[in-house]
Amino acid sequence: MRIAVNTIFLQKNNLEGYGYFVQEIFRRLAAKYVEHEFIFLFDRAYDEQFIFSANIKPIVIKPKARHALAFKFWYDVKLAWALRSIKPDVVVQPYGFCSLTTKFPQLLIVHDLAFIHYPKFIGKQHLLYYKKFTPKFLQKAKQIATVSEFSKQDIINQYKIPSEKISVVYSAAKPLFTTIPYVLQSAVKEKYTNGCEYFLFTGGIHPRKNLLTLLKAFSVFKKRQQSNMKLLIAGRLAWQNNDFLDKLETYKYKSDIVLLGYINEDELAHITASAYTLIFPSFFEGFGVPPLEAMQCNVPVITSNVSSMPEICGTAALYANPNNYNELAEKMMQLYKDETLRNNIIDEGKQQYKKFTWDITANLMWQSILKTMA
Repeated sequence: MRIAVNTIFLQKNNLEGYGYFVQEIFRRLAAKYVEHEFIFLFDRAYDEQFIFSANIKPIVIKPKARHALAFKFWYDVKLAWALRSIKPDVVVQPYGFCSLTTKFPQLLIVHDLAFIHYPKFIGKQHLLYYKKFTPKFLQKAKQIATVSEFSKQDIINQYKIPSEKISVVYSAAKPLFTTIPYVLQSAVKEKYTNGCEYFLFTGGIHPRKNLLTLLKAFSVFKKRQQSNMKLLIAGRLAWQNNDFLDKLETYKYKSDIVLLGYINEDELAHITASAYTLIFPSFFEGFGVPPLEAMQCNVPVITSNVSSMPEICGTAALYANPNNYNELAEKMMQLYKDETLRNNIIDEGKQQYKKFTWDITANLMWQSILKTMA
């Protein structure tokens, strides 16, 4: 069997969510199914670190595809032309787009439909592209995979896609997020908060992550508890970050906020494992990895009670309405004042994160690939 995989997000030193998802799945599948050939399709020069085994063949299809017009040309012209020579049994499209011109069966992976629910958080050019072509992609694909039951139902509701055409292939957290010794936790706190305990948010600084509500909730917490607790925010400055940065300039508790910016993964894992609580108040997530990362580190989680978060976190988190900063603050104070509750949430997390592993994800993806070929 010849399996073509769109790998344009496998980029050295820039391996974000989509790229890591593809890496972890197809590293495992290529190693497990050595009798099959995997064709990795890049849009630029690739790094050899992504050619995981001898049954992977890399092909570069130029030009680079990084904006709406380039997407259209790359998928419908350049990729379609290349596939005629490759003659794959199946084409895996992991980023929500597929070719509308090729006749080879495609497995389309759609992580979420955030552009429908929160269009103001997406650039105009990309929003128009998503709105116009997503229904066409969903119809064209022979099979669809998505990362949660929530996202599956959302696709069904929005586009009337038959349920049997959609499979759930859950994501997972990186294994390097794990517990660390107390002495190392103390060193992390000394480095970033002068030894103080801290709440932690990880993710891009972007309106969909709901950081303004987090700032308001932290204000309420500080006023009521008179605590030296800090708030660490770890993540790159994403699109539309000006409002948050402007508010932070006049924020009463600015001295208790630590903006870390982008942090390398090893350091972020230590920062997560040393946190008092992870707070993830996002408005919308197709899956949401940071809470699982915290659970693997034995760190309790407070997150939103919307989208996929209750499905992914189960009983291993406290939930708050993302539009209600007082409710979020109340959950922060509950964990701060009730050590028994905090320990219970940690214990629940130790069981919950085991439901989501990359081995499970790879097996689910393989079943979706077989369905696409059927």
